[in-house]
Amino acid sequence: MQHAVGSELPPPHQPGQGPAAGWAPAAHHPGAHHPGSHQGPAPVPPPPPAPGFTGTSVGPVPPAPAQPPAPQPPAPQPPAPQHPPVPPVPDTTGHVPLPPGGPVAVPSPPPAAAPDPSATTLAVLLIGPAGAGKTSVAKYWADHRRVPTAHISLDDVREWVRSGFADPQSGWNDHSEAQYRLARRTCGFAARNFLANGISCVLDDAVFPDRPVVGLGGWKRHVGPGLLPVVLLPGLDIVLERNAERTGNRRLTDEEVARIHGRMAGWYGSGLPIIDNSQLDVPSTARVLDEVLARAITSPPNW
Repeated sequence: MQHAVGSELPPPHQPGQGPAAGWAPAAHHPGAHHPGSHQGPAPVPPPPPAPGFTGTSVGPVPPAPAQPPAPQPPAPQPPAPQHPPVPPVPDTTGHVPLPPGGPVAVPSPPPAAAPDPSATTLAVLLIGPAGAGKTSVAKYWADHRRVPTAHISLDDVREWVRSGFADPQSGWNDHSEAQYRLARRTCGFAARNFLANGISCVLDDAVFPDRPVVGLGGWKRHVGPGLLPVVLLPGLDIVLERNAERTGNRRLTDEEVARIHGRMAGWYGSGLPIIDNSQLDVPSTARVLDEVLARAITSPPNW
């Protein structure tokens, strides 16, 4: 009789002895006769087979299935590198925030040196009749300064109105007066924005001395008390000659030019600086303007 590998064999039966301790006689199988065999009580079943026993035949025991390794705790991760904050993407749309433009204050000159008007941020108002050369002098003066300077022409701003433009040549009325006031206020806003960003301004307008509230007073309200007014007043013959060279709606009749020139004579005795540029070309007038502005910075006019 063959026993499975791993089972302990029973001790041999000795005559005259009973079953071995702990062992029971072989079990009786019904229907099977074993000659000469001794029948007795059923034997105690053998212990469970050892691991790897297949229960059929003796052979190599297959290895036990490999046990998966015990899960290891995750290794500590090094701290994430700290990157400096990414700077904001610069604005490439061309939008530049502007500081609020307030009224320009009276410029204060350096205490121990003569002021240099060509290197100082200023707001200048050129006053004069049609044909006095205000626009030509203003453009030249702005082009030849050592600091950024803008020329703001009242006539240019007034002519932004295309439909419904009130031409004074057709007669002065409430509509043309309203457009002049609107243009002055627009120029004042523009000048304050330029000045708030360090850009000087020169404006030109035919301001009458007999209308201080509308003319000079309006500019003072729109720009501020630091505005420096200067009058260009050549002789009547020079004004008529220059007006004759004009074209379009900027050319006036001789009668209108003479009337405006006569009213401008009221600036004499006003305290404002006056430049008679009858015998001066544009560059020479610009140099005289610098000299007048240097004195005005040191002692601003009372207006």
